[in-house]
Amino acid sequence: MPEWITSPTLVPYAEALAFMEARVAAISQGTAGEAVWLLEHPPLYTAGTSARATDLLWQDRFPVHETGRGGQYTYHGPGQRVAYVMLDLNRRGRDVRRFVCGLENWVIATLAEFGVRGERREGRVGVWVARPEKPPLPDGSPREDKIAAIGVKLRRWVSFHGIAINVEPDLSHFGGIVPCGISGHGVTSLVDLGLPVTMAELDAALMATFEKSLPGAE
Repeated sequence: MPEWITSPTLVPYAEALAFMEARVAAISQGTAGEAVWLLEHPPLYTAGTSARATDLLWQDRFPVHETGRGGQYTYHGPGQRVAYVMLDLNRRGRDVRRFVCGLENWVIATLAEFGVRGERREGRVGVWVARPEKPPLPDGSPREDKIAAIGVKLRRWVSFHGIAINVEPDLSHFGGIVPCGISGHGVTSLVDLGLPVTMAELDAALMATFEKSLPGAE
């Protein structure tokens, strides 16, 4: 099992990035073990390597941080559980697709602990929840809302960045971007779905489902 770190207060993005950079380097050098860091950020947007400038709709609302992870624009803020995964794929299998699938499985298994059916969608990054109670989209397709984002980076086969699950963030803050470059769909959270889940309860579910979801270390 990796070391589990939980931060009780909001962590500035630059501070989180510096910690990840140092820990990933130490894991690569064999001087530190794997870690999963559970935290919340103050309101901010991050831009992945595929971010398009036109997808940033509110230029001056919150700080924007360029990041080396995959993906496009993502919002982070209070009420959203971010899990940064610093894992050694040299020991877990050098298979990026399998690793990302494992992260998706982890989110889906965690949501299932609360009776929520999270699903993948071809061509749409992240984890989605069907909303049959809401009107369909203009083209007649059923409404689906995003509940979790995934974006990772590898350096010498050690991962960083990770996942973000919406527990009770201010969903209006997602209006400043086109989340992950995907328009036409909404964003939801556990509380928005009528589930008053606490951060501690989500953390317990993340820990309980981790080992069975991600490729194990050799």
